[in-house]
Amino acid sequence: MDNYPISSNSLEKYYHINGNYFGRQYKECLSDYKDWDQKEHAEEWILFPENIGENLSLDETSLSNGELYTILTNKSGEGKKGTLIAMIASTQSEKIIEVLNKIPLKERAKVKEVTIDMANSMHKVVKSCFINASRVIDRFHVQKLAYDALQEMRIAHRWDAINEETNLMENAKLNREKYTPKLLANGDTKKQLLARSRYLLFKSAEKWTKKQRERANVLFEMYPDIKKAYNLTHKLRMIFSHTKDKGVAYTKLAQWFNEVTESDFKSFNTISATVYSYYPEILNFFDNRSTNASAESFNAKLKAFRASLRGVNDTKFFIYRVAKIYA
Repeated sequence: MDNYPISSNSLEKYYHINGNYFGRQYKECLSDYKDWDQKEHAEEWILFPENIGENLSLDETSLSNGELYTILTNKSGEGKKGTLIAMIASTQSEKIIEVLNKIPLKERAKVKEVTIDMANSMHKVVKSCFINASRVIDRFHVQKLAYDALQEMRIAHRWDAINEETNLMENAKLNREKYTPKLLANGDTKKQLLARSRYLLFKSAEKWTKKQRERANVLFEMYPDIKKAYNLTHKLRMIFSHTKDKGVAYTKLAQWFNEVTESDFKSFNTISATVYSYYPEILNFFDNRSTNASAESFNAKLKAFRASLRGVNDTKFFIYRVAKIYA
């Protein structure tokens, strides 16, 4: 039970054991839950200093009822025992720092790198608690900003198309005429084109299917601003994917900033300003190409475990089980 996230429902199904009865027995008798040394404060925080390493990830996740927990993990744990260092029921930097500072300074000084997102609280935590660590902003958080800006432009055009079609339908109704929407070269209406283009805008052009390529050609011909925004997004992705040298990346990102400025897209200028604010931490990615993928994977495991239990009724006991499996 301590090594695998097995639910009482699974035991009941496969081994014909009364799941609820066994669950109670495990909690009250078979496990050391009653004597767990972190039981008193488990709902607020748990800490395992012995799991600290040189390369860490700091992220937040929703554990139950939408409550956010900040989780510090060791990349070398690979999502198994020894991965979990701390789980704190807060996203406030002061609270997180208070807990992490319980780890001896000598151990915290060994940390060389921490991957984080763009939240200011995360930067403050790493800077305060891990004085020798390089802060690395996850490349996928940067790229997501660009994707969101691109999709924002697509959605704005879609609302225009919806309003246009609604007006044409109303006019046809007033004139007692049958409304027939105009079909584009690929068979979509303008409204359908903008709705169905969502997923292809997330992909590189070489990964488009034949139909997606046809749709993209029509979309870009009709909306050149979306084409330009897509190219900006793709160039940013290519900088992270294909650039190995940090100095070269610095130059390419500077060129990308210039193109964003020249495009005069409001949403992209906002991204540019955000990226500029975190320029050193973003460039640190090119030192070791570290990402927060391990943290995202760990969060997915927690959610899968929670789903196998069909929700969390006893938060403290759930955290205990997480600790037994991953710490």
